[in-house]
Parts: sequence; structure tokens; C-alpha cells
Amino acid sequence: MAQHVPVLLDRCVELLGPAFASDDAAPVDSPVLVDGTCGLGGHTEAVLRAYPQVTVLGIDTDPEALSRSAERLADFGDRFIPARAWYDEMAEVASDMGLAHRVRGVLLDLGMSSLQIDAVERGFAYSRDAPLDMRMNPDSSLTASGVLAGYPVDELARIFREYGEERYARRIAEAIVEQRRTQPLERSSDLVALLQRVIPAASQRSGGHPAKRTFQALRIEVNDELGGIRRTLPQALDLLPVGGRVVVMSYHSLEDRIVKRTFASATQANVPPDLPVIPRDARPCFRLLTRGAEVASAAEIAENPRSASVRLRAVERVRENP
Repeated sequence: MAQHVPVLLDRCVELLGPAFASDDAAPVDSPVLVDGTCGLGGHTEAVLRAYPQVTVLGIDTDPEALSRSAERLADFGDRFIPARAWYDEMAEVASDMGLAHRVRGVLLDLGMSSLQIDAVERGFAYSRDAPLDMRMNPDSSLTASGVLAGYPVDELARIFREYGEERYARRIAEAIVEQRRTQPLERSSDLVALLQRVIPAASQRSGGHPAKRTFQALRIEVNDELGGIRRTLPQALDLLPVGGRVVVMSYHSLEDRIVKRTFASATQANVPPDLPVIPRDARPCFRLLTRGAEVASAAEIAENPRSASVRLRAVERVRENP
């Protein structure tokens, strides 16, 4: 298995740090970071080492990832609290554990973890033959092969167009429906062969691997990734007191667009644009900590190619909700 290399590690630790101290620079009693996508625990470990006063609530829906992170972080004792859940359940989990009032930061590293990418049998990678599964939570009922076997042509086309930004979405959907009448698509190699047959050769030469967009679309649908992000971000913002921070890393434009719009809404005053002075009670509750989206450096990309597509955005709460 490839080595797990956390993306933008130092920058995440730097951005989160001020959230763990009060306005007078005195340490906050037992502040909590919610790592909503704990994965193999790389970012969590860095935070625990950098800030000895911090406890991390590590959330992940993948039981293998959570087990590995718990083993990795065992030396930190009860400063690491693992919880198996989707990240859009973070507010409920924090409340049930009696931690909600101590949350000072939220970290979300969206997309797939190294564990999921490298586990061939889970079917995330189009480059290696495996069952078309793609579930981040192995207990979920919906699989990629189930989507291909059961969705009507219009719904398949919509998924490929919206989630994969696939130019040939309708053509691919029709080919899938035609093929499944005689042979279901159950393995990644079956789907790759169909895509290579259906997508024009010119597009395959200039647009990257022909399966990339379709596999992305299926993974997003199986795991309701975009819906999860839309449900999670308001929870993350609402959990924070003044001085609390949210840091989010996205890996494709659909994720980043949701984060950008949510943060823009939270950091803009709800007043007419030509108002000369914004009343105190109309000022936004958050401020942006990044100018646009930050990206990985050329050096980091060379060391960790999976960081090439990352987009990092962060906000800080500056006043309570009105």
C-alpha cells in the first residue's frame, strides 16, 4: 500500500492553532477539534502533537480507517476519541458525547482517503479490475453496480452529467441500459471497456482516461457526497463559538463550489450593497481566513501527487448568531 501522506498538513495545523486559545491568549480549557474525515489520522496526529491541550473527536464512516487511526494514535490516550459516523452527523455525535460546548475547530478533508484508493477490492479505481462497489461505508446498501443495474437512463445521464461533468453522459447511460439487458456491469473492467467503446477516440486522446469522470460520478452518487457536504457545513459553522475555525479541503470543482458558496454566505453582511455603514447587528458572523482557495505547492505535489487537485478554504467565527 502507498504511504499515507496528509495533504497541506502544516497549513492546516497553522490555520487551526488560533482557535485553541481565547482572545486574551490564555489556553482554552480542553478545546476539541472535530476531524470529520479522520481517515488514517494524519492531520489529527499533527494537531495532537502541536497543541497538547487539544482533544480530537475523530469521525469516519469507514471502520477499517477508524481502527487504523485509533491504533496509530493510541499513545495520545483519551485525547483522541474515535467515532464511527458520517461527517454530517458531527453535531449529534459531539452532543451525545458531551463535547459540543468544547468544540473550537472543525477539519474536513473531503474525497477519498488513501486507504480507499489503495484498496483494490473496493472498486474505486478504474485502473485496476475489481467489483464495482465504491462504498465508503461497507454497511451501506447502495453500490456502484446497483446504480448501473437499477437506475433508469435519464437518472444515469443526470448523474454522469452533474457529478462527473461528462460530455457524453446520455450516450454512456444509453449504452449501460442496453448492455445490462443481457449482461450486468459488475466489475470495473466491464465498465471501462464500455466507456472505451462509447466515448469517441478523439476525446479519449485529449481528455484523460475515459473512465475518470464516470467513476467519479458513481462514487459521489453511491456515497451521497455532495448532499453530505451541504448538510455538514452548516453544522460545522453552528458548532463554533467566537474564535472557532473551520478548515475544508476539496478535491474537485463540485465540492469546492459548495464550500465556496457556503463560506461566502456566512462572511457577507445581509444588507444593501450601497449601505455606507453596516450596523453592528447586521455584520457577518464569520470572516474568511484564505484569499480564494489555497493550493498545494509544487514541492508538495512532487512529493504527494494526490495533493495536485486540493483546494483549501477556511473561516473563523467573529461574532455569535444574531
